[in-house]
Amino acid sequence: MASTFIQADVPEQSGKLPPLTPGPHQQRLFYVALVATFGGLLFGYDTGVINGALHPMSIELGLTAFTEGVVTSSLLFGAAIGAMIFGRVSDFWGRRKTIILLAVAFFIGTLVCVFTPSMEIMVVGRIILGLAVGGASTVVPVYLAEIAPFETRGSLAGRNELMIVVGQLAAFIINAIIGNIWSDTTGIWRIMLSIAAIPAIALFVGMLRVPESPRWLVDRGRIDEARQVLERVRPVDRARAEVLEVEAMAKASANQAEKAMSFGDILKNKWFVRIVLVGIGLGVAQQLTGINSIMYYGQIVLIEAGFSESAALIANVAPGVIAVVGAVIALWMMDRVNRRTTLLIGFTLTTISHVLIGIASVAFPVGDPLRPFVILTLVVVFVGSMQTFLNVAIWVMLSEIFPLAIRGIAIGISVFFLWVSNAFLGLFFPTLIAAVGLTGTFFLFAGIGVLALLFIWTQVPETRGRTLEEIDRDVTNGVIFDSQIRRGKVV
Repeated sequence: MASTFIQADVPEQSGKLPPLTPGPHQQRLFYVALVATFGGLLFGYDTGVINGALHPMSIELGLTAFTEGVVTSSLLFGAAIGAMIFGRVSDFWGRRKTIILLAVAFFIGTLVCVFTPSMEIMVVGRIILGLAVGGASTVVPVYLAEIAPFETRGSLAGRNELMIVVGQLAAFIINAIIGNIWSDTTGIWRIMLSIAAIPAIALFVGMLRVPESPRWLVDRGRIDEARQVLERVRPVDRARAEVLEVEAMAKASANQAEKAMSFGDILKNKWFVRIVLVGIGLGVAQQLTGINSIMYYGQIVLIEAGFSESAALIANVAPGVIAVVGAVIALWMMDRVNRRTTLLIGFTLTTISHVLIGIASVAFPVGDPLRPFVILTLVVVFVGSMQTFLNVAIWVMLSEIFPLAIRGIAIGISVFFLWVSNAFLGLFFPTLIAAVGLTGTFFLFAGIGVLALLFIWTQVPETRGRTLEEIDRDVTNGVIFDSQIRRGKVV
């Protein structure tokens, strides 16, 4: 994945490009982005649909608390592998072809899950879906970033994160509708899972009609093809000028790739080891907030809170709505609020939410009519805090903090640990709820949140307002870890 995330920060070059002017190229670029983000939509739907499908699936397939965790987490372990594999595949095979392959994997995985006769086959289908989800989590944002003009690259690439939470919300709404209209239908969970085949087909057909990444084409020396692509999504004069710039960037990237370091090389440099540990810490801390326990097991949490099964399906839509609203706000905040400030606010709010959910679970015992509504309100506050202040910010930081020489392997390592943490949380959450209940589980999340706050305050550097070259230099010589500079202060 050496070239996957290399997006050089060269404002002095970009300033010489002809300005973007209105024209039909804008509609074509919008179409390309819409099609590609169906990968994010599938990511969201396939991770969110298990929320409502798991309970009826457990009854039909005879799942225990542990095997519920196995079914849920099998997708996540597959995603950890897919994130590592498909990033490299897209470097060699192309972004567009890789996304087409992912669309096929999404479709096959959906069919296996829908027609499964047993838990074991279900796990196989979920692993296939996981490979596709992991691949989409790396390749789709890269494709969007490489085809977008630098002026709108952040907002265009950020649409993928928005589509992920839209996909999760769609899963919650569809689950609620199907679960309440056909609640007595045998195999209702199969209908819930089958809906994912529709966007998978749309992604496959749509990607056949969109161009390859111009950056990847230039990397492969296919300059004329790259120019033709850019002329479809840019004004003609801008396209020709941009090809020259991208070609120069590609040559610089090739020179850096020759110097790209292995994992063993990273271990020999204490500053590189430290920044990789920061990246791993960010990914793991994000997952151990327990956010995906709500996205995967929200219905179980709400039933534990006191809702009926059908009411829990409906109530589960509320966290999905606030997740979408939070993601929109987060995109607006990214260029306006310091990263460390955003993370500290986010982990403070999520930790307080965990404590309050634990207290509410004790203060409003089972049977109290207020219990389900108080806990639902606090869950919505938690999800809103997470989506507004943490999710987008952490993904942005993971693309910024690593020096160019280690960027590909360092991001791969960080995302791998993020998905593995996600997977273990998915595996053991039902068992944890069964063992210590809602109160103990969320008090445990609160304790982890305190440790995350200490980690952010003492280890995570500020990156907003710095070029990638400045970050590269300061990490390489260790200056970025100076307490004043780390906090974004000039000394």
